[in-house]
Amino acid sequence: MPPDPGTPDSIAGTYRRQAAAFDTSRDRSLYERPWLDRLTEGLAPGAPVLDLGCGAGEPITAHLAAQGFAVTGLDGSAPMLALARARVPQARFIRGDMRGLALGTTFAAILAWDSFFHLTPADQCALIPRLAAHLTPGGRLLFTCGPDAGEPIGTVGGESVYHASLTPAEYAAVLEAAGLLPRLFIAEDPATQGRSLWLAERRA
Repeated sequence: MPPDPGTPDSIAGTYRRQAAAFDTSRDRSLYERPWLDRLTEGLAPGAPVLDLGCGAGEPITAHLAAQGFAVTGLDGSAPMLALARARVPQARFIRGDMRGLALGTTFAAILAWDSFFHLTPADQCALIPRLAAHLTPGGRLLFTCGPDAGEPIGTVGGESVYHASLTPAEYAAVLEAAGLLPRLFIAEDPATQGRSLWLAERRA
C-alpha cells in the first residue's frame, strides 16, 4: 500500500512527480540572500557547503557555487537533481534521504531551506546530531522551520505535503545537546516571505 500523501515518506515521490511544477513556481529572486550571507560570512573561497533538499539547484545552490564555495547538494528527487546538475555543473549532487545522512566528510556550512521541516519532530531531533557531526568546529547550520510546534499539511503541485516543527525552546535544547550553539532565531521573518529560521554554530 503506498504511503499516505500527507506523510514524510511520501515527500520524495511528491517532488519526483511535481518537479516541473515546483521548478516553474520557485521564486528565483534570491530573497534568501541575507540569511545565506549570515551562513557563509567569513568562509574562505572553496569552503565546503552542504545544501540539504537542494531541489533543482536554483537559486540557492547556484548562488553558493557562484560565490566560489564547494557545494554538495542532496535531494531525494531524481528529476530535481537532473535539473540541478545541468544548471550547476561545478557542484556535486547526491540522491538520498537526509534522515540517513552519512557522507563521511565535514562541511563549513550546512543549510536546509524548506526541506528539514518535511520530517517528523522525532526525525528532526534525530537528524540534528547527524548534522552537527557533519560540521567542522565553528561550522554553521541554517534551517527553516515553523514558528512554533505543529504538523501542518501544505501542497506542492496540488499534492499534499507534510510539515512539522518543534517549539523554539525545544529546538534550542536539541541544538545545544548536539554541541551546537544557537545564534539566531527569527519567527515569521517578513524578509523571507514569513519563514521562521534558525542559525546555529558547532562549538569548537
